[in-house]
Amino acid sequence: MKRPTVILRHCAAYDAKVIQGLIRDGLDHLKLRPFGRTLVKPNVVASGARFPHAYTRVEFMEGVVRALQERARPDLEEIAIGERSGITMPTRFTFAEAGYDALARRVPGLKLYRFDEVKQVEVPLYHPARLRDSLFTPEPVAKADFFVNCPKFKAHPWTTVTFSMKNYIGIQDDRHRLIDHDHKLDEKVADLQYIVQPQFIAIDGIIAGEGRMLTPVPFDLKLVAMGDNQVAFDAVCCHIIGIDPLSVAHIRLAYERGFGPVDLASINIVGDLTLAEAQKRAHGFRVGLIRVEEYFKGTNIVAHSGPPPSDTTDYCWGGCPGAMEEAIEIMRLYDSSTDAKMPKTHLVFGAYEGPVDAAPGERVVLIGDCATYKGKVNGRDVSIESLYVDRSKKDPHSATDIDIFAKIATTNVAMWKSRKEDVFRLAGCPVSVAEQVLMLVKLGKLKNPYFDPGQAWGFMNAYFGKKTHVAIQRILGVPYQTPRGQPLEPRGGARPSQNLEPGKS
Repeated sequence: MKRPTVILRHCAAYDAKVIQGLIRDGLDHLKLRPFGRTLVKPNVVASGARFPHAYTRVEFMEGVVRALQERARPDLEEIAIGERSGITMPTRFTFAEAGYDALARRVPGLKLYRFDEVKQVEVPLYHPARLRDSLFTPEPVAKADFFVNCPKFKAHPWTTVTFSMKNYIGIQDDRHRLIDHDHKLDEKVADLQYIVQPQFIAIDGIIAGEGRMLTPVPFDLKLVAMGDNQVAFDAVCCHIIGIDPLSVAHIRLAYERGFGPVDLASINIVGDLTLAEAQKRAHGFRVGLIRVEEYFKGTNIVAHSGPPPSDTTDYCWGGCPGAMEEAIEIMRLYDSSTDAKMPKTHLVFGAYEGPVDAAPGERVVLIGDCATYKGKVNGRDVSIESLYVDRSKKDPHSATDIDIFAKIATTNVAMWKSRKEDVFRLAGCPVSVAEQVLMLVKLGKLKNPYFDPGQAWGFMNAYFGKKTHVAIQRILGVPYQTPRGQPLEPRGGARPSQNLEPGKS
């Protein structure tokens, strides 16, 4: 492996032409020229006026795609943007809200792939420490010849940070994305690295996002970073905000598997901004990884957490607790009276063994299949056993896609059935952000974000547009995923060795 390079550039504002020049210079410095099927993966987990700092801004993406066009080889087939958004939002909706649809109209030849609307293909894995023998990914990812990763510089409540590697959660659709999205999330992110490695990385750090990932607090960083190796790139980003890259589990795992170095002495750091200057700008940046008990102190929600079904950790960083933290922040965005309206509620995560001091009229909700509790609630004995099913029994081939209206229906039914119970469970592994949002809506009689009047028309248009597109594909005989037993080897892109020794490149 060649010595990786990370380029740090000052960028004061979201000026597409300025960004285009920075990206062009970065590609030139790295001697990179796009070719074949060139795919750009941004972070559009959520977008629009409600989530202004959660996604890779459209001005940044315009600069990137125009620079790629400038630098392209004659054998370029296409330049496309591809992503799967989060919280069960149709990617059609978030692309429109982010301005990507308008960008595709402005830039000749630019194509958009909505990963929840395309064929999913199975990619085999061979490395010894894999969670599964294969992963599903959208066909445009598997067939990319030149892959560009354009994450947003953000904190994350499940994985501390979300830089380049964590952005790979969006290279799966919903039915496969939530599989292993639990205490093994960092391992899942590390496994996703075997699908494809980017030849080029460019992160939107002009206005970074601290504290959270869906509803981050804006942090004026004025930074564009570029690179050609994900581990080295993420390591430098960690150093910018003052944390040890090896303290971030998915970075450590990728390093141990030979994907790249974390030692700054093994990385070329160049650009018009020094690492020390970037660190000075980032001073005080707050990362994620706050336990749920601490997160809800001072509110009407009292959280209790025990260990997940694991012998390696006492907390499910990648699952239900972090989803609840994001869910409450979403509710605060859409209903400013959320904290005042929420009744005193106790939430239990994992195998909790302590007391639950619920007063009469206060409800206790066990979140997730692995949540258990044995003890007294309001003076009576309560014993709730685990519903957890081991991951080895969860088959990705039979995973189903549950759209938002199905989640609304099932969550409403579950809440209605438990309306007279002071202790009940919201099942799932994990219980998604969307489902926890819907639970909070019912408990607190809050405004439902999915029925927000300001977004209703665009959301419904996107929802039915997605449904229509998928239905037409099926009528034309295009399978939604490759048939079982017919895995597809990716054809292009930067592919890692499948059997690297720990720490070797």
